[in-house]
Amino acid sequence: MKNKSWLLGLLLLAWACSSPEKKAETVAEVPVKPYPTFSADSAYAYVQKQVDFGPRVPETEAHESTKNWLLDKFEGFGFTVETQDFEAMTYDGLTWNLSNIIASYNPQASKRILLAAHWDTRRIADKDTERIDEPIDGANDGGSGVAILMEIARVIGTQELKPEVGIDIILFDGEDDGEPEGTEMRNNEQDFWWCLGSQHWSKNKHKPNYSAYYGILVDMVGAKGSRFYREGYSRQYASGIVKKVWDNAHQIGQGDFFIYKDSPEITDDHVFVNAFAKIPMIDIIEFSPDFGFAQYHHKHSDNMEIIDRRTLQAVGETVLFTVYQE
Repeated sequence: MKNKSWLLGLLLLAWACSSPEKKAETVAEVPVKPYPTFSADSAYAYVQKQVDFGPRVPETEAHESTKNWLLDKFEGFGFTVETQDFEAMTYDGLTWNLSNIIASYNPQASKRILLAAHWDTRRIADKDTERIDEPIDGANDGGSGVAILMEIARVIGTQELKPEVGIDIILFDGEDDGEPEGTEMRNNEQDFWWCLGSQHWSKNKHKPNYSAYYGILVDMVGAKGSRFYREGYSRQYASGIVKKVWDNAHQIGQGDFFIYKDSPEITDDHVFVNAFAKIPMIDIIEFSPDFGFAQYHHKHSDNMEIIDRRTLQAVGETVLFTVYQE
């Protein structure tokens, strides 16, 4: 994903406003519904497994093996699973066969929550100083979000305590293959080369007239020292959901990770879900309003050495808690 403020003008729902930065906010205490335990050890193992497959670049053996593993795991958790297979053009003119993976719990429920991440990884390390043309492990950028949603699915599928709403987990493909750092490659056929899977799904939903009460996207949510700020598009499209999730994090003791401070707009999968699918979706993403993306971003240092169970726990428990409060 890229920080593209110009995209705001292309989208239907954008408006130029954001809430002022606040150093602290009062979190209203509300009755808490019981919720099961999120296991950071389990999530960590799911990150490791993805990395062990190798970089999950589309059209590679590692990508195909990872897809089959993901499908088997979600089915084993008792979710209804399907793929949305499609073709998309890359920034350098390739035609890729891509697959969005969709796993649903309680598909008959009318009230639904959409949880999303991307499962592909970047085929170049364009921010690195060596091995620039080689793909990255994507332990955090891709792997961590998938792992958290897998652990949430495992908990829902194996624990007696169930959420009262339907859950749809979508793992978008082709998110991280935009043009290299410092270049712009667009033509009349396609305005935007990032987030290919969410662009396709948002215009071609897996079920006609599908909708959800709201959505949560998790991206780069497992690195040591991560802090999560209120991203710009999330505030513009779904400010109430941002408040809900950040307040929930503070209520369950994860406030050190979820900071009551605004950050700029980040073009990520949630932008297209908001603009085209008309579902209010927020993005939990590591992007500092002061320093931008972390040092590992699109580098070979995005490997297992930066993954921290504490960060996985903070994000995973917050999302799990939020789902179980509906």
